[in-house]
Amino acid sequence: MASEQERLRQAARLQLMQSGIDPYPAAAFQRTHNTASLLAEADTLSPQQTVRLAGRLMERRIMGKASFAELQDAHGRIQLYLNRDDLGTAGDGVLYNEVFKKQLDFGDWIGVEGFLFTTQTGERSVHVRDLTVLAKTLRPLPVVKIDSEGHVHDGFTDPELRYRMRYVDLIVNPEVKTVFLKRSRMVQAMREFFLERGYLEVDTPVLQPIPGGATARPFITHHNALDVPLYLRIANELYLKRLIVGGFEGVFEFARDFRNEGMDRTHNPEFTILEIYVAFQDYRWMMEFTEQLIEHTARAVNGRTEVTLDNRTIELSAPFARVSMRNAILEHTSFDIHRKSEDEIRAFCVQESLEVGPEMGKGKLIDTLFGERCEKHYVQPTFITDYPIEMSPLCKRHRDDPDYTERFELMINGKELANAYSELNDPIDQRERFEEQLRLSQKGDDEAMFIDHDFLRALEFGMPPTAGMGIGIDRLAMLLTAQSSIQEVLFFPQMRPEALAVSSARSGFDGWALDPRWIGALTELYGSPEALRELKPTQVHQQLNGLRKKNKWDVPALLLDEVQAWFV
Repeated sequence: MASEQERLRQAARLQLMQSGIDPYPAAAFQRTHNTASLLAEADTLSPQQTVRLAGRLMERRIMGKASFAELQDAHGRIQLYLNRDDLGTAGDGVLYNEVFKKQLDFGDWIGVEGFLFTTQTGERSVHVRDLTVLAKTLRPLPVVKIDSEGHVHDGFTDPELRYRMRYVDLIVNPEVKTVFLKRSRMVQAMREFFLERGYLEVDTPVLQPIPGGATARPFITHHNALDVPLYLRIANELYLKRLIVGGFEGVFEFARDFRNEGMDRTHNPEFTILEIYVAFQDYRWMMEFTEQLIEHTARAVNGRTEVTLDNRTIELSAPFARVSMRNAILEHTSFDIHRKSEDEIRAFCVQESLEVGPEMGKGKLIDTLFGERCEKHYVQPTFITDYPIEMSPLCKRHRDDPDYTERFELMINGKELANAYSELNDPIDQRERFEEQLRLSQKGDDEAMFIDHDFLRALEFGMPPTAGMGIGIDRLAMLLTAQSSIQEVLFFPQMRPEALAVSSARSGFDGWALDPRWIGALTELYGSPEALRELKPTQVHQQLNGLRKKNKWDVPALLLDEVQAWFV
């Protein structure tokens, strides 16, 4: 059932059509400026020079025959001045009295034509001579109010609603758009950094016959034409290394990867990663390259290398600290993993009250120990280096100790941001590592790697020494925009499906034509229509609207006559 405001907007739409105005015209509206460019050029415009802008009607202050309004576009806001006697070509006042005052609403898209002037209070404004309706909105936007002291009231702040209706979030919360503009600049700065060094941007398959390149649980789908199972990629590593085999000396990809795992403040099942592979280099070179990349990107996004996140000031200028995995665990647990058996490491994890299972091999046990006891201590950028070989199936053995690998992870603010290797290019060693992963899978580890026989065949054709590195783009965006949740840097984070109805087993309200939130509230507060009708309509009306205000629902308030209709 439509709310009163929605019914009024639908009526206004009909009135526009009846008066010959298309509320959704097909013709393009040609603009001369946007709000930002118009204000920037204000001093160079000739008097009464015609300007044309388009955007949302965000405020109206109607004062008889003259009114002020606010126009918002992608670049900002500007004040509009409208006068009944000079708005429109007909001169009959209809465009002002009927369209502007009665048939337009907060949030409608309009185009205006007029000239720029300065009001007596010194505010640049557009004196509107003509107005075009571009799109009539049928749902009201949240009305966010800011008082004289800058305090926000009735803000659109509920995280679930913001993420679910990001389009509304972007309209009413301008700081949200800033986060995504910075994210875009971040990716562009990284891309330019790679291209300037001669590396090639490529695309690799999202649908893969084998989910390789990482240890993670994949999403599984089915290709009907080929009648084969396929996997959404968990990493693009093995395909990029195939390109190094093919003769490219540096390749990179901004990839969408998918992992069928948990969700929290730093994990989303669909995420963006940057992976880059450079021939004839090693992980030591890649550490310096990564330092330069992070510093360059921070300056491009924020103009400085210092960021503040979670009340911590983090310095992103090179060089970064370096600590081996062995020394990190030794420092924070007093336990030396060097040449310890799987049973010894498992016993220590149990002693530390860590959750470990019989399917976990030595590598996963060490990973759990480091993650639970060490990660949080590395706030400033730190390369954790030289991982035990059991943790790195695709990484070259360390040149000084074959029990370890030439690998680093970059830790910032207690979280992994980047992962890099001197890539394993010995096909015999790689096959043995894959076979060990197969044994872990048979023990019950559902994140163990598959054996990719085609990748092994590619290595047998010879891959030169190569350094590879991956960076979590979403986490880097969190860092550079000072956000504590990954959902804040994703336009559309994954969420549970929105409830569309309430089961009739729960209550008798499920057949009522109401928003699901009202259905849920009615069920929780009253249990059944019969119980509700024992109360007074005014009491129910007050209780429900009080709940709406408390939870900041983006639904119109219930009218008393709507509630009274439930009692008939």
